[in-house]
Amino acid sequence: MIALLSPAKSLDFESVPPYEKRSDLIFAKEAEYLANKLKKFSAKKLKTMMSISDDLAQLNAERYAHWTLPFTNDNSKQAVYSFNGDVYQGLDATALSKVEMDYAQDHLRILSGLYGVLRPLDSIQPYRLEMGTSWAITPKKNSLYRYWKSTVTDRLKEDIETVDAKFILNLASQEYAKVIDFKSVDLPIIAPDFKEERGDKFQMISFFAKKARGLMAKYAIENKITNPEELMGFDYEGYHFNEALSDLSKNKWVFTRKYESNQIKK
Repeated sequence: MIALLSPAKSLDFESVPPYEKRSDLIFAKEAEYLANKLKKFSAKKLKTMMSISDDLAQLNAERYAHWTLPFTNDNSKQAVYSFNGDVYQGLDATALSKVEMDYAQDHLRILSGLYGVLRPLDSIQPYRLEMGTSWAITPKKNSLYRYWKSTVTDRLKEDIETVDAKFILNLASQEYAKVIDFKSVDLPIIAPDFKEERGDKFQMISFFAKKARGLMAKYAIENKITNPEELMGFDYEGYHFNEALSDLSKNKWVFTRKYESNQIKK
């Protein structure tokens, strides 16, 4: 199995990671090329391009001004401990053992607008660059999708071969998953849906669904999932496989639970 996650906008570069092990970026040169272009953009330009506030634009202008290779223990942090959004609350990487994190290093990949694809322990510096950002990087590569698609897809194929993966667990958002040419990957792609049962209806609630993606990634890591059928045992925080809503012939996997407004604390 190879599991895919999106990155998070919210970052944590203050707390001390529980595991000292690190790895280098897979695509350092490609990331540096983008970062060097972004260094030249004013905060005003970043605000327009990224549709962000003045404060966030200034913050990210400063981030790119300081972005530099090589990454060291002092100026960077492992990716999986740096992302701090809803998905990563579910993953709860700091609670994973070193053995589990080593397993994740081989089986979990984080897609990124700046870094392309990250292993959990790859060092990163703080940034903001969503994959769907409208940015003509070059005349031929007029989006981040065009910049990264073949590169990230080829790397994913290498990782699949390395671990002899039987399927891809796509827990990334549509925005990020689009960077991969799944048609060229000869494996089942499982992209679960997570819904809350409210009365007689099942609803997808964004925060809960995002956290559930992280929970499922954690489940897959802790249980060393190798076959798709093993995912049916996912039962973290009240979820269960809903056979009635699922259709495995169409690769539709749905997990549900009873909705309680206070069941997940932010």
